[in-house]
Amino acid sequence: MGEDQRNLFIALGLILVILTGYQMFVMGPAEEERRAEREAALEAAGGELIDPDLPASALEPAAVTTVDRETALTGNDRITIDAPAVLGSLSLTGARLDDIRLRRHSETIDDDTPVALLNPIGGDHVFYARDGWVSGTPGFTDLPGGSTEWTLASGSTLTPETPVTLTYDSPSGLTFERVISVDEDYLFTLSDTVTNNSGEEVELSRYGLVRHEGRPEDETRNMAIFEGALAVIEGAMVRRSFGKLEDGEQIEESGTGGWVSITQRYWMAAAVPDQDRPFTARFRTIERGEQDAFEASYVEQAIAVPTGETLTSTTHIFAGAKELDVLEQVQNEVGIERFDMAINWGWLWFLTRPFVWLLTMLEGALGQFGLAILALTLMVKIVMFPLANRAYASMAKMKAVQPKMAALKERYAADQQKQQQALMELYKTEKINPLAGCLPILPQIPIFFALYQTLFNAIEMRHAPFFGWIRDLSAADPTNIWNLFGLIPYDPTGIWLIGGVLGIGAWPIIMGLTMAAQQALNPPPPDPMQARIFAFLPIVFTFILAPFAAGLVIYWAWNNFLSVLQQYIIMRRHGNETQVDKLVARLLKRGGGDES
Repeated sequence: MGEDQRNLFIALGLILVILTGYQMFVMGPAEEERRAEREAALEAAGGELIDPDLPASALEPAAVTTVDRETALTGNDRITIDAPAVLGSLSLTGARLDDIRLRRHSETIDDDTPVALLNPIGGDHVFYARDGWVSGTPGFTDLPGGSTEWTLASGSTLTPETPVTLTYDSPSGLTFERVISVDEDYLFTLSDTVTNNSGEEVELSRYGLVRHEGRPEDETRNMAIFEGALAVIEGAMVRRSFGKLEDGEQIEESGTGGWVSITQRYWMAAAVPDQDRPFTARFRTIERGEQDAFEASYVEQAIAVPTGETLTSTTHIFAGAKELDVLEQVQNEVGIERFDMAINWGWLWFLTRPFVWLLTMLEGALGQFGLAILALTLMVKIVMFPLANRAYASMAKMKAVQPKMAALKERYAADQQKQQQALMELYKTEKINPLAGCLPILPQIPIFFALYQTLFNAIEMRHAPFFGWIRDLSAADPTNIWNLFGLIPYDPTGIWLIGGVLGIGAWPIIMGLTMAAQQALNPPPPDPMQARIFAFLPIVFTFILAPFAAGLVIYWAWNNFLSVLQQYIIMRRHGNETQVDKLVARLLKRGGGDES
C-alpha cells in the first residue's frame, strides 16, 4: 500500500470517528431531549394525544350509550352559533365545536334540513374539533383540555359581528382568555391570551385536534374520492384514508406552516396552528370497542412564559363545505398554506384545477351546473379538435381500404411474411399510417380522467338539477327500465336484482347507444372474436355506469355524441358509407316499399 493510499484511509477513518462521535454525543442527546420534551408535553394532557392504547375512560368523554342528537346537546352549557353559512352551538366543556350545521347545504333534495357536519359526544356519528394547551413543566397538568369547564365572560351568541370571550383560571396559576369569532363562511378564529401568575417560568404548547368516531355513514369508496385524515406540512400533503387508519397506520410529521383535518367527499373539519410556529402533526386511531375514533392533531413547539408575563396565540378551526372559492379566500386572506388541497385534485391536478375553476365560471354564466358540464365538454372537444381530426381521418382511410386489406390477407393467408409486406406496401400507396389513429387519442386520455376526477369531487354537482327527471346530478339516474322509466306506476328499486344490478335508467341507456354508435363508425377489428367482444362493450359499460352519478353519465353520453358527430362528418368527407347511412337507407327503402 502506497503512502498516499494509507493517508487517504487514515483521513477517512478520522472523518468516520468524528461523525460517529458527533452523532452519539451531540445530535443524539439533542434529539432525545426534544423527543422527551414533546412526549412530556403530550402526556401532560392526560395521554389524550400521545397514547393510542389508553382506555376510553382516560380519553375525552366517551358516551356509554348513544342518544339522539338533541339529547346529546343538552349535556353541557352551550353558546349559540348563528352565522350566514353555519348554525349550531359551542360547548363550554372543552370549548368544543361539536354542533355545526351547514345552512347552504341540505341533507336531501326534498328535505331542507341543513347538513349536520359536527356532532356531539353521546350522539350518532360523533365528529368535533377543539383547541387546548399542554405543558412539559412539572406541576402544570390542569391546563385547558377536553374536560375543562370554560366560563362565558362576554357575548351571548356567536355571529360574525359578535365574537364571544371565554375564560379559565387553572389552579396552577395560569389565566386563559379565549376570544372566538366566526367569518361569513366556515372559519372560526381562536385568539388566546395566557397570563402566567404561577410564580415560576412555564413552558406551554398549544394543540388542536379533529376527531371522528367510526367511518362516515355516507362514505364513498371510489378511487377518485379521498376520505380520511389529511394534513399539509411545509407545503407537502400527507394523508391516510379511513381504511388505512382502521388498519392501524399512523403518521407523525413536523414542520412550519400547514394544517390537519378529517375530510369527507364534500365536507371537512380542520385544525390550523399558528403558521409561523413549528408544529408536529399526527394521525392516529383510538380503539374503543366496537367503534374506533380517528384523529388528526397537531402540537406547536413549546414557548417559555416567565412569571408575570403574558403570551398571545391565534389558531383557527375550519368546519364546512369544500367550496373552492371559500378555500382560496381562506388561503389568501388568512395565509393558511395550501388550504385548497382539501379538494382531492388527484395526480392530474394541473388539469383538474382549471376544470373546477371553469365549471364554476360556466355555472355562474349559464345558471345550471348541468349546462356547465356540457359547455366544458364542448370546449375540451374544440381544443382537442386538431388531434381528434387526425385520428378520425386516419380511421376513415383505414375503413376505406378494408376490402383491399381483406383481399391481401386472403391471397397471402399461407405466408405471413408476404402478407405483412403487402400490407405495408398498401399503407404506403394509400398514404396511411396505421398508428395515426391511435397516437392523437393518447393526449385525450389524461383529459378524460381529469374531468372524471373533477365531476366526482365537485360539490357544485351535489343536488344540482338538470332537465327532465334529473333532480340531482350527484345521484344516479332515478328512472328504471323495469317500470318503463316511470310510465308504469310501481317502484322496482326495492326488488333484488332488477332494482339493483339490472336497474338501468334512461341516461345510462342513452350513453350506451352513443357508445355503440361511436363503435360502429370505427374500423372493425380483424379478428372475429375481438369484433364480438368490442360489440358487447357498450352493453357492459351501460351496466357499469348505471349506478354512477347522473352528471358523469350525462357527460359521457354528451362526449360520445360529439365524437360521433365529428367522426361521421370526417367519414363522409372521405367517402365512407357508415352504419348510420346503411340504417337510414334501409328505413327509406322500407318506407318507399310500404307506399307502393
